[in-house]
Amino acid sequence: MKQYNFDEIIERKGTNCVKFDNLKERFGNEHLTPLWVADMDFRTPDFIVNAIRKRCEHEIFGYTFDSDSYYNSIIEWVHYKHNWKIQREWISYIPGIVKGIGFVLQCFTQPGDKVIIQPPVYHPFRIVPENMNRKVVYNPLKMVDGVYEMDFEQLESVIDEHCKVLILCNPHNPGGVVWKKDTLAKLAEVCAQHNILVISDEIHAEMAYPQYTHHPFATVSETAANCGITFMAPSKTFNIAGIVTSYSIIPNAEIREKFYSFMEAGEFNAGTIFAYTATEAAYTYGAEWLQQMRMYITENVRFVDEYCKSKLPKIKVYPPQASFLVWLDCRDLKLNQTELVSLFQNKAGLLLNDGSMFGPGGEGYMRLNIGCPRSVLSSALDALKKAIDKK
Repeated sequence: MKQYNFDEIIERKGTNCVKFDNLKERFGNEHLTPLWVADMDFRTPDFIVNAIRKRCEHEIFGYTFDSDSYYNSIIEWVHYKHNWKIQREWISYIPGIVKGIGFVLQCFTQPGDKVIIQPPVYHPFRIVPENMNRKVVYNPLKMVDGVYEMDFEQLESVIDEHCKVLILCNPHNPGGVVWKKDTLAKLAEVCAQHNILVISDEIHAEMAYPQYTHHPFATVSETAANCGITFMAPSKTFNIAGIVTSYSIIPNAEIREKFYSFMEAGEFNAGTIFAYTATEAAYTYGAEWLQQMRMYITENVRFVDEYCKSKLPKIKVYPPQASFLVWLDCRDLKLNQTELVSLFQNKAGLLLNDGSMFGPGGEGYMRLNIGCPRSVLSSALDALKKAIDKK
């Protein structure tokens, strides 16, 4: 069995990567330690790189199409990981999940219609509808015994006839929650009752830790299967976000026909050579790499949690149930959001995601990307401790 080295420091500067090479332009400081945008600093797995390299050896990159082996790799992976038997006709390539959300809104809603989101949540869920002149309705999550839960009473109170879509983050970002089956089933019942289409963003599905089971939204009940569109991708899991490998799964024939006809009309469902190649390689050979990576990330979570408990007691860690993103509760520092961001950036030299960008409930929080070598985390936390001690 090959052992992968997640402690390796890989120089990413100079590759036009957002995480490192955008620091000066966006934040005015190219020397920040970037622990923000959600890609990992681990080397892309060799089996994916080798598959792309082999395809490059042909040296003609003409028009391509989605092969049987591409679809079979998705079907077999989804069954292996999630015990979900999907059919080929349910699947379509999409050029990114955020773009997919935009396409769904264009296809199923009109300007002025309402879109429900559950903050604090991934910020494009708010930005995309707003930019498309849809009204965003908040159904904030509630914290119960240190874990986020859905507030169904509040959800029922904000729904009206103008609510057409609910965007679900499953697993949740930034809270790291792997939603329970009964929670998703109840959400499906509420949405179906009000004729609301659910977009389930499941990009972190494979990142659920071993003690938690990810439930694809469409699997929890027949009702859910008939009122939802599921988005998945190997991009976060295998650190290939730049290749754009997303796809949708739609069991309901009526929804599928409407959306896929829309996608086909603009050729939005046409993938690229390397998207197909990378997806097939990831899903065919990726199980062992994923297991080792998740074990490393789990230890990173433990490291951050223990460090904060012993040396940064005013910062509370919400250990994620999935993903390489950690939600930090910094409210005991008694800083306003501007002061909090300044503490991390200007005093500690660290770039995390400002919790307020995730909407109501994000104030006083910061999101930490732990998809990096542990030595980087250790240095970052030491810098943060030094900055707080001087505060």
